[in-house]
Amino acid sequence: MDPLAIRSIVVVGGGTAGWMAAAALSHMLTGVEIDLVESEAIGTVGVGEATIPHILYFNRLLGIDEAEFIRQTGATFKLGIEFVDWGRIGDRYFHPFGTYGQEMEGLHFHHFWYRQTRLGHALPLDRFSIGAQAAAAGRFQRPDQARPGSPLGTLNYAYQFDAGRYARFLRERAEARGVRRSEGRITTVRRAAETGHVEAVVLEDGRALGGDLFIDCSGFRGLLIDQTLAAGFEDWSHWLPCDRAVARACARVDAPLPYTRATAVAAGWRWRIPLQARTGNGFVYCSHYCDDEAALRSLDAALDGEPLSNPNVLRFKAGLRRKAWDRNVVALGLAAGFLEPLESTSIHLIQSGIARLLTNFPDRCFNQHDIDYYNRRTRIEYEQVRDFIILHYAATTRDDSPLWRHCRTMALPASLAERIAIFRENGRLYRHDNELFSETSWLAVLHGQGIAPKRQHPLAHQLPEQELDRRMAHIARAMDLTVERMPSHQDILDTIAGG
Repeated sequence: MDPLAIRSIVVVGGGTAGWMAAAALSHMLTGVEIDLVESEAIGTVGVGEATIPHILYFNRLLGIDEAEFIRQTGATFKLGIEFVDWGRIGDRYFHPFGTYGQEMEGLHFHHFWYRQTRLGHALPLDRFSIGAQAAAAGRFQRPDQARPGSPLGTLNYAYQFDAGRYARFLRERAEARGVRRSEGRITTVRRAAETGHVEAVVLEDGRALGGDLFIDCSGFRGLLIDQTLAAGFEDWSHWLPCDRAVARACARVDAPLPYTRATAVAAGWRWRIPLQARTGNGFVYCSHYCDDEAALRSLDAALDGEPLSNPNVLRFKAGLRRKAWDRNVVALGLAAGFLEPLESTSIHLIQSGIARLLTNFPDRCFNQHDIDYYNRRTRIEYEQVRDFIILHYAATTRDDSPLWRHCRTMALPASLAERIAIFRENGRLYRHDNELFSETSWLAVLHGQGIAPKRQHPLAHQLPEQELDRRMAHIARAMDLTVERMPSHQDILDTIAGG
């Protein structure tokens, strides 16, 4: 074995982040001892129950069978997110996974749709999204890449699941691969005098867990990355002012929908996430405009069924650690940064942090260039997601409350302002550095919240009008026929449950 190889890893904190890290590292690494320490007395946030399609890659990497995962976590399928009252009160639009229509003449579909809209005979944009159509009909079917040209080839999906059950599911897999779990609260962190590296964490009962590499999954407090190493925090609350959330589950009253809903209200927004056995609900709000008691009343008034849990009130601040990796500590999840769960990115950011760590996995030299690269790429990813979330707040005409008046007039990050300006001019959308959200995602929010381009790509005019109408009608018919043949979402879940 390489004498400089990492021989031991300590994961500080359990929950979704900790057990995702432990499961992935134990699956990918051999000859490395992995310890995870968590305290049941501290608990976990555990409100994130919706994901984006990248979770499929993580589960496949770990060799997880989808049917077993769905049964073990109470999961439902997710085709996208419905946004209610964001652009204006009364508006409703859908952000689908997958794509709209199909490329034509080497251009993105939306340029031709905008051209047809200006001609006065375009169908609604959602008619060209298999995900949006299936979600509205309460239907689901897995993508079929073996059928080129079929709308099923453009479908994409994620899951809505119980985050606590997912963590327990991953814990079983990690422990089966040799991960050792220690129960207890950390009271002391030992550091090397010369390097400042963390050497060990000491528990209340005196046990010390030493390691070469430490993964900080201790949540907002950042026990290692911030309280110990003082990596610092960059506050983004001037762009994302919501700083509280209250979460509560309620009884399921109907068949679960294959999508998440986010409803904007005066002081923030509410989420609704349908699972197999219950519905997850929450209210994200700005404490400057709404106190905790009022937030709970607002949430309870919107519940579909009887409450099943006590309310869980969370305090947070949007932003990013200035260094997600410092010396021999890598922060994941809430310890690395926080962006509110509007687009279900929390679990993805854990997953991408793990993937980035594995790509730049260190030896005990801890090359600073690798660390700097990791931090630079982490910042880029968080900033790209940040901009997309800010777009939902900024692209509004609401003036019914102080929060929305602030959001519609606030100064934007230069990167977001430029992207909006380019789209307003000619409908162009770009995807930088293989960023998380595609052109489809940006189009869904921009169009859904009333931002339209003055014109479209010049090459979209090369297609004769009659041919454009023929192609658009063909795509819409193919979408309709495909959705009609899909089974219901509930039928798919029943088949899996019975399997």
